[in-house]
Formats: sequence, structure tokens, C-alpha cells
Amino acid sequence: MKRIPTALTAALLLSTTCALAASTADMTVNGIITPVACTPIFSNNGLVDYGKISRQDLNVDKRTQLRDQFLDLNISCNAVARFALIMRDNREGSAIVNSEIYYGLNFDRSNNRIGLFSLHFDPVRTVVDAWPEVYRTDSTTGGRAWSTSRSSPIPIGAQSYLGFTDVAGSTAGPVAIQNLSSRVTIVTVIAPTSTLDLSDDATLDGSATLEVLYL
Repeated sequence: MKRIPTALTAALLLSTTCALAASTADMTVNGIITPVACTPIFSNNGLVDYGKISRQDLNVDKRTQLRDQFLDLNISCNAVARFALIMRDNREGSAIVNSEIYYGLNFDRSNNRIGLFSLHFDPVRTVVDAWPEVYRTDSTTGGRAWSTSRSSPIPIGAQSYLGFTDVAGSTAGPVAIQNLSSRVTIVTVIAPTSTLDLSDDATLDGSATLEVLYL
């Protein structure tokens, strides 16, 4: 009977052991079902309507920022809750600038990007429960770390969490609240008309969904 060299035997045993070790994998599913529910509502059903815009009022070779628009945002919870906000673009890929804070206005008839809009939250225009002051804090790490809370405005992003606290200069993250009311600003920018097909009407068709994330 032919003998297998010792070194080769060890290699075969090691190969078999590794193969056996890679044959199974464990998975764990975690989560918490909470009775808390928070409902966000925009005034005017969330509609911002610029009406008809003449191409003569738009720049040919550079972007045009339209007049700012405003909506009231109210968030009501059935109990105090720690939460943050993000916003999802329902016209993904159509914004003329690739950034998490910009949302698309869809495409014209020749598939050109029409423009973008952003939604800006201002703590100074915000009332939360009985707080004397409101500060915003944000997280780019999924809530693992939070920026220093401050009162300056900030655009709501698709990836960065936006939270609220009554403590200035804090990095502890959002504080539990029940009711929030804020006047938010919508900033809309149109692409240069030289990049658009204006042989017919180009319809601004931006859409985004504000989402409450429970922490």
C-alpha cells in the first residue's frame, strides 16, 4: 500500500477541517417593537407649488435659485420618544448635485435633470413641548455619535440623522419629546436653461418622504 507523505496528510486534514468550519453560519435577528408612534404632518399636504415659470426668468448658463418657500411641520407622538428625522428622495438620481441633502425634480422630456430642492430645519423657528430653547444635533454614524447641539439651521439629509435637544453644546444626542412644531424652508434650484429641453413644458416633479426613526 502506498503511503501518503506526512506533510501532505497534514495538509489534507487542515483542508478538511477548514471546509467543515465554513459549512455553517449563524444569524441573529434583533429589534424592539414599541407602542410609541409619532406622526409627522406638513401643512398644505406637503405641496410646494411654484406655478408657471417663464424661461426668461431663468439663467441660461448658470443655475437659478427660486424664491424660498415655507411649510409648517408638526410631529405628534402618543408618548414621549427619542427620535430623529431623515428624508428619502422619491426621484432618486434626478438631482443636479449628488449630495444627501439635495432631492431631484425629475427629468425633462429629453431626460435632462431639471434641478434640485432641499429642506432646511431652523431651531429658532421651532417649538418643542415646554422647552425654552430648541437645538439641533445630527449623526452621520447611524446614531452612534452625535454632533455638538446648536441653534443654526441645517438641511435634512437622506443619511444623516437629525435630532433635537434642549441642551446647548451637548453631544449626548436627542432628548425624548412628544410634540414638535417647526417652520421649514424649501430651497429650489433650476438647472441652466441651456442644459434643458424647453421645446415644451418641463414639469417640476420633486417628491421626498420625511421619515421618523425611533432611537
